[in-house]
Amino acid sequence: MTTSPIADAKPIRTAGITAPRGFRAAGLAAGIKASGAPDLALVVNEGPIDSAAAVFTTNKVKAAPVLWSQQAVADGRLRAVVLNSGGANACTGPEGFQDTHATAEKVAAVLEISAVDVAVCSTGLIGERLPMAQLLSGVDSAAAALDGTGQAGLDAATAVLTTDSKPKQSALTHPDGWSVGGFAKGAGMLAPNMATMLSVLTTDAQVEPAALAEHLRAVTKLTYDRLDVDGSTSTNDTVLLLASGSSGVSPDPAEFVRVLTAVCGDLVKQLQGDAEGVTKEVSVTVQGAASEQDAVTVARVVARDSLVKTAFFGSDPNWGRIVMAVGNAQAQVDPDRLDVAVNGVLLCQAGTRAADRDGADLSGRDIQVVIDLHLGEAAATVLTTDLSHDYVEENSAYSS
Repeated sequence: MTTSPIADAKPIRTAGITAPRGFRAAGLAAGIKASGAPDLALVVNEGPIDSAAAVFTTNKVKAAPVLWSQQAVADGRLRAVVLNSGGANACTGPEGFQDTHATAEKVAAVLEISAVDVAVCSTGLIGERLPMAQLLSGVDSAAAALDGTGQAGLDAATAVLTTDSKPKQSALTHPDGWSVGGFAKGAGMLAPNMATMLSVLTTDAQVEPAALAEHLRAVTKLTYDRLDVDGSTSTNDTVLLLASGSSGVSPDPAEFVRVLTAVCGDLVKQLQGDAEGVTKEVSVTVQGAASEQDAVTVARVVARDSLVKTAFFGSDPNWGRIVMAVGNAQAQVDPDRLDVAVNGVLLCQAGTRAADRDGADLSGRDIQVVIDLHLGEAAATVLTTDLSHDYVEENSAYSS
């Protein structure tokens, strides 16, 4: 079997959406946020191709930008993405959709493209209209500031932040001369059901829209869909992937998926590490499951359980709470075969105590939980965090 030339390659976090050729970006303060922090980003695909794919939230309450962008990307093509923080434009009625339409029309006019080739993303407080005068003026400023530098990409990644403490970007270049880059934002209300937050991904590979959509769905399933901070799925969650084709290379599909997976996986790790109130980064791996779906289901139930998460916050290897959560999963489970290891220490074997729980050291930031169901060959890992005082405080007074 041939080894992939990027099998051991690590994405770099000092580059993002402008690492692939054919893209320009900008990020600035348009006055949407009262704080004066950056709040508007613009990403433009300069081609020669304009393939695009997207995955959106499955929440039944979808924000106006999601409804617009679903229509815009339906033909598999986009030329630009405009994003704002400081307001979600969700639950704002027909007027909110008109605001999204007006935003796309403004971007189209400035760039001299069609509005149906412009995706719109918003993030922030639900239920409030956006200050359109500031937003539209900001589009003019962002268009004037467009650049293909790394700083421009970082500016765009910074402008979408809400409760995040820092921007999250990643990029990886294949030896054949094409790249994938991207940024993501999200610190709370992270769950699967696609997507988990706002993320824009770019590539200068030549990939047709149908293949791009297939690849994005496959990678999303194994990356963004496996981060579950609090079980909540936002009204605005969006992942966009744009291809410029500027490298002139049509990559092997398997290689493209490997690179895209590496970049998205790195962004997900950054999202996990910057989640609201996080003090522990937790991976829950379920192996020996009868099916992959069972493995994902069990891992997700454990990852979401409040008692498990508070035990992790207290550095308490309370395997009894983990077993309790496993038993609540709608999946095939035999309690008499169940093993649980925490940070490499087997605490529960065949459904009973195997070792003193104090033998598992949870004093560090990283916690690995491995659950073996001994029912099959399938496995899956879900990433989560602990449930801390800071998480409660942050979300009891969210206003940005």
